[in-house]
Amino acid sequence: MAFAHKSRVIIKRPVVDTIIKLDSTNKYPKLSKGKKSKATSTAKKVVGADTTKKNQTLDSEIKEIAADSATNDVETGISQRFGKARVTYGDFELDADYIRIDRKQHIIFASGRIDPKTKRYVGRPISKQGSDKPITSDSLQFNYETKKGLIHNVLTEQDGNYISHGQAKKISETEVAYHNIIFSACDKPDPDYGIVITRGIGEKNRIISGPAYLEIEGVPIPIGIPFGFFPKPDTRSSGLILPTPGEDATLGFFLRDFGYYMGLSDYADLTNLGTYYSNGSYEVSSTLDYMSRYKYSGNLALSYGSHNYGLAGDPPARDFHIAWTHSQNPNASPGSTFSASVNAGTSSFYQNNPASIGYNLQQLTQNALRSSISYSKSWTGWGGAPLNLTVGLSHSQDLTLKTVSLELPSLNFSMGTINPFDKRDRVGEQKWYQKITIGYTMTATNRVTAVPESQLFTSETLTKRLQNGIQHSIPLGFNLTVLKYFQFGINVNYTERWYLQTIRERYARADSLVTDTIPGFQRAGNYSMGVSLSTKVYGTINFKNSKIRAIRHTMTPSIGFGYSPDYSGFNHTYNRSIVSNASIPYPVVYTNYSIFDHSVYGGPSGRRQAGINISLDNSLEAKVRPKSTDTSQTDRKIQLLQSLSFSTTYNIAADSFKLSPISFSGHTSVLHDRVNLSFGGTLNPYETRVMDSVSSGQIQHYKRDVNRYTLQDGKLPTILGFNFSASASLNPATFHPSPTAPAGSTYQTATPDQLQKMALYNPDPGAYIDFNIPWNLSLNYSFSYSNAYISTSNTNTLMISGDLSLTKKWKIQYNTNYDLKALKLSSATSFAIYRDLHCWDLSIQWLPFGYYKSYSVTLRVKSTILQALKLSKKSDYTSNSYFQQ
Repeated sequence: MAFAHKSRVIIKRPVVDTIIKLDSTNKYPKLSKGKKSKATSTAKKVVGADTTKKNQTLDSEIKEIAADSATNDVETGISQRFGKARVTYGDFELDADYIRIDRKQHIIFASGRIDPKTKRYVGRPISKQGSDKPITSDSLQFNYETKKGLIHNVLTEQDGNYISHGQAKKISETEVAYHNIIFSACDKPDPDYGIVITRGIGEKNRIISGPAYLEIEGVPIPIGIPFGFFPKPDTRSSGLILPTPGEDATLGFFLRDFGYYMGLSDYADLTNLGTYYSNGSYEVSSTLDYMSRYKYSGNLALSYGSHNYGLAGDPPARDFHIAWTHSQNPNASPGSTFSASVNAGTSSFYQNNPASIGYNLQQLTQNALRSSISYSKSWTGWGGAPLNLTVGLSHSQDLTLKTVSLELPSLNFSMGTINPFDKRDRVGEQKWYQKITIGYTMTATNRVTAVPESQLFTSETLTKRLQNGIQHSIPLGFNLTVLKYFQFGINVNYTERWYLQTIRERYARADSLVTDTIPGFQRAGNYSMGVSLSTKVYGTINFKNSKIRAIRHTMTPSIGFGYSPDYSGFNHTYNRSIVSNASIPYPVVYTNYSIFDHSVYGGPSGRRQAGINISLDNSLEAKVRPKSTDTSQTDRKIQLLQSLSFSTTYNIAADSFKLSPISFSGHTSVLHDRVNLSFGGTLNPYETRVMDSVSSGQIQHYKRDVNRYTLQDGKLPTILGFNFSASASLNPATFHPSPTAPAGSTYQTATPDQLQKMALYNPDPGAYIDFNIPWNLSLNYSFSYSNAYISTSNTNTLMISGDLSLTKKWKIQYNTNYDLKALKLSSATSFAIYRDLHCWDLSIQWLPFGYYKSYSVTLRVKSTILQALKLSKKSDYTSNSYFQQ
């Protein structure tokens, strides 16, 4: 017999003819030298002993192993195994410190023992039936014919659910009777929390309980239920989702996120949720998650909300939203891919449904939504030409202006550049004509732009405002190395545009210009050409008796000439002019326009261009001597300046202001590529004067460009704009990289593919906390300067984000912007505190100031099965003075 109460177990072993006592070390039981029965045989220190009787069909199926000792009583049919004993019978496996087999009664009994040194109960029985999860217990009695048994102080797990303590009695193949067991998602032997089931029946996929109550840290909570159903699945299963009660400052009391979960298959599940507020508002959503390993994965979410934010009797604010992500494994279908990223809905959805997105500040403050769905296929055409086809749908939405732009659909077909005069089986170097290249690109689209949300699906929008067009582009190129050091190139590009509709302009009145859309096929083509010449110039400075061996300066100068004809003249039929029917007091108005204005690809435009393009790129790198401890003794290369470039164009066809503004840009990395620096700007080479004028008695300022270079007056070009940015992402792995550390171990450093897979389970970044990384710090500094001559403006901002692990269980996350010009923090400042409580999570979200000032404190279990078991306290942004005003 075995008597068990939680961790204390008393074992009374059965008496047989052989007298059992402990050896001198009190570690393992052994046989004494006392009186033995004739029918009793003994075996000491038998490892892997199979003492099964071979002449009995039933017994031959039982295999017994003992690490220390074994006894067999032929008369009673009882066998005993001591010390890491093991018994298998069919698909039943049992391991324990002590096992007794009664072949006459067909009963197997197993138990552990009390270690005399540690006084702890060790060697607990571990049993396993078929593919079921292992069961640990204090003692076990099992009838291997009837499959019935009794287990004391059980501990087992299945799909994140743990059953512990109490007694379990197996009454059939599929049913188990439970008494005083604890059902929990905590993996501790003594769980932090759980539901105590006083009486219950466990089936394959569920537990049907009688009276049950909640217990936290061993303390019974006066919350009970007369009966219940608890999931114990070995596959996906469907079930109800319990709501969370609470109160919203504006909408009243609520029951949030009640619904039904549907386990459709091993590849897909559907979650339906709803929230109801006491003032009549409600929210509903359905989320479909699907995944086929090594093929594709995705998530589709549909949401709808009706909220009464106004006065009683006012119509409710109705909003909807659709989100869909789909990604395909590149290896699933080589040569073709399909992807989707859809984020669309009414412009007020996020503001009117803050709770449904967890008061996510990033989503609440966004001002644009974008979507794209695309399919692409690549293959090899005639002559080995690389071909690619892409078909897509896209959507962009301005939440501030409440306008929508769509492309339904867009198509791109391209042929990569080929050498039409070269032979595939050529031997030797290419001849000059074999270096000629040609390519082809065709794009087509149907587009509607900046349509108000309320007019999006009207017939007028879909028939009159929908624009379409096809554009063909054929580039020709030729590149050649001349004089060994110069790269010479020629390029010619021809563009052809086809439209099914064009415009005509007219004056309905002297001061009213009307634009008409005229259906019908129209085409227009234009070409451009250019030549270029570039080379590289190297300069090296060597050092002696220095850690720096040498510094090399690389310059890449390039000069080119580009030409395009004049397409602005009236000799082209698509350029037209109209005159207003003016009469006093209206002046005569002349208007020039192109019938391709406002078309999706525009039309040939602009005066003749004959420009000389000049650019210069620079880079600096140093060669550093190896350290004395470096066994390879190889010089290290360090990039001092990765790029510093200048560019401008001189248009010889222009009558004035031939030199365009000079642009410059550069970037580099410092501190072993931990900090990235970039800058850029524009210089005006011409004189600009600020003039005054008097209008309505007030002095107004305006600028006037003068066709005279500043260098002619001994002045440097004027800075029109300048920008500088620095960014750094630091953590301990940055300074001490580990080759075994997994990439993307945190949400902030995860790859796009990892982020997409995370979003399938939980789109909230705060749900992914890595306590193994002590700290993360991201710094982004940006400065911009703009000069309009009449006035100047600048911005100076520092963005800080990251997290800090105070201990192995505490982590703080932060995100803020600091305006260095105004000397104040941005209203987007947020803090989050996380505490890992093993089976619980404590999270605190705090937005200290601004329009969305709020906080929330949530204590919840980690298990997805018991998500309803949580305690929340919130003060959302609708309660603060900004919103109430």
